[in-house]
Amino acid sequence: MTPLTPLAPLVRLCDVGHRFGERVVLRNVNFTLEAGGCVVLTGPSGAGKSTLTRIMTGLLRPQEGLAHINVRRVGFVFQEPRLLPWRTALQNVLLPCDEQQPEARRYALEMLEAVGLSGAASLLPGELSGGMRQRVSLARALAVRPDLLILDEPFTGLDGPLREEMKALIESLVGAGQTGAGMAVVQVAHHHQDILSHAGAQFRLERGMLTAMPSMLL
Repeated sequence: MTPLTPLAPLVRLCDVGHRFGERVVLRNVNFTLEAGGCVVLTGPSGAGKSTLTRIMTGLLRPQEGLAHINVRRVGFVFQEPRLLPWRTALQNVLLPCDEQQPEARRYALEMLEAVGLSGAASLLPGELSGGMRQRVSLARALAVRPDLLILDEPFTGLDGPLREEMKALIESLVGAGQTGAGMAVVQVAHHHQDILSHAGAQFRLERGMLTAMPSMLL
């Protein structure tokens, strides 16, 4: 990843293409994400959404085109919490941080409090409900103070009220700017009802092509 440059877009993809063997995943993708922006990425399973987000974060170099990545820190929230079962909630939140820094520990505790788990810092994942584990994963993503937050269908594994609760929590923390000004969000969503209310644009990836959707569909 390149050093963060003030005023430059966080992500700019120019005619990006990528394939796995003979299968073309991305073709002629053009995309720009500004600091503080919130966009939604939809498309059928296997369309290449994960490949595209990996390119956006600098984890994968595209085979064709140019990817200008102006991001220092990325936070990820996946479908599964992906917590280490032998580490406490606080220790899991601290995983991507420098645990020896008092400031990192203090901020990790603040994030646990922000997601409503201040009393669960010393509990292991096996002692937490599914919704609580997903909230720990959100706290972990925010603890790195990301420039870019990737939400990869974080509501998929939750049912009913838990799904709505997690969505409302993310909207309150991210939409209100409580996690820091300038943080951009890319949400991968499969269902219309999961789309964050403050999303500014929606894109659909299908057959390798990225298409901007009309704002009325948000």
